[in-house]
Amino acid sequence: MKIIIAFSLILSNLLYSQIKTPDDYKKIPDILDTVDYLYPFIVPDKDYAYWRVLNNDTDPDKAIIYESQAPDYMTINDPAPEKGFFQRCTGNNCFSYILACRQERSVYFSNEQQLRDFIGTVDNLPEALLIARTYGYSIDTKNRFTGSYKIDDRYISMYALQSKGCPVIKESFLIKINRKNGKLEAKSNGIYSKNQDCTVL
Repeated sequence: MKIIIAFSLILSNLLYSQIKTPDDYKKIPDILDTVDYLYPFIVPDKDYAYWRVLNNDTDPDKAIIYESQAPDYMTINDPAPEKGFFQRCTGNNCFSYILACRQERSVYFSNEQQLRDFIGTVDNLPEALLIARTYGYSIDTKNRFTGSYKIDDRYISMYALQSKGCPVIKESFLIKINRKNGKLEAKSNGIYSKNQDCTVL
């Protein structure tokens, strides 16, 4: 048993050493590893009088994740949609959605494609991280090959990861997001972790 564990550790270290990140990639700040902290950085593609990000919690006060500055006279009390983006489970507090007010009418954004449409042009790193999430990529800021980025005029590039299956397989990717249209390209750097503990997904 000890031999198997030692072999696994050696193999993991070999895989880590094979994934090289260029020196011009910076570490993604740890706080941006939490999705709810990304929403305040959204610069919507269209002009909305007011918008808010919510989850489907039955308590209206607990449901609000973020809201833009709203005019004093404006209140939106529309019911939650049946589905949203970043669906984690079924039931209460399982997904997020955006409710916006445009030209005195409320508009829902309640799936991954609609979130991408709401963001539109990619103005900053948090928006790029949200776009990546809509395609199933996340980050782990403990490693450069799963948590670093570079920004230029045309693209925001980052090293991110995908987790799937049981045992949990983690794979590193280099992804490039076109800042003008939000389109994503991805290239695998290979699997770097396998874990029998399926709670780590």
